[in-house]
Amino acid sequence: MAEPIIEIRNANIYQGGNLVLQDVNLTVNKGEFVYLVGKTGTGKSSLLKTLYGELPLKEGDATVAGYNLRDLTWKTVPYLRRTLGVVFQDFQLLTDRNVNENLKFVLKATGWKDDKLMNEKIADVLEKVGLKSKGFKYPFELSGGEQQRIDIARALLNSPKLILADEPTGNLDPETSDEIMNLLFHISRDYGAAVVMATHDYIVIQKFPARMVRTEKGQVQDNASITMQ
Repeated sequence: MAEPIIEIRNANIYQGGNLVLQDVNLTVNKGEFVYLVGKTGTGKSSLLKTLYGELPLKEGDATVAGYNLRDLTWKTVPYLRRTLGVVFQDFQLLTDRNVNENLKFVLKATGWKDDKLMNEKIADVLEKVGLKSKGFKYPFELSGGEQQRIDIARALLNSPKLILADEPTGNLDPETSDEIMNLLFHISRDYGAAVVMATHDYIVIQKFPARMVRTEKGQVQDNASITMQ
């Protein structure tokens, strides 16, 4: 039976004082792959930020990975984020430390203490993204595609049930985009993580079809079609 990882009911989503999305109803199940599409400024990023607790939910109901978003406090947001993986367009890697140290920084920040376990986990996620020999490289020594893989490895550190990806192929050439998409679909399929990916890239969507959710005119439309660009 399908098990929801995201459940949003009658939610209004605000950015600052502005209502950006009205009466949002959305369910995403474990292991499902969902594209979030829509023009710039239609609320895609605001929806993602609400899901990982950066924007507070003030109206309506939503649960993400078992956490009620209406009940979140500054103390409980980190616990929510430990169950999620977030992948950014601009990688957000720390440039003054190598890949292993970037990943260890995240583990320590999310409560890991044992060095041996941390090293094992880092080796595990680097292997999953096909970069197990790159741990001692600094971000500037990696290609854009490799940096995005490291970003995905970082998102996998706490074995997330849900990965939120904001334009993960936005800065990549088509061939590298395909590699990243194959990797995200593989993670969704083989590790049972749901993936919600915001994108403008309709070529990617045509090559890798999945359910589409569109933000448009203050609404969220489920199972949208690609012809509605």
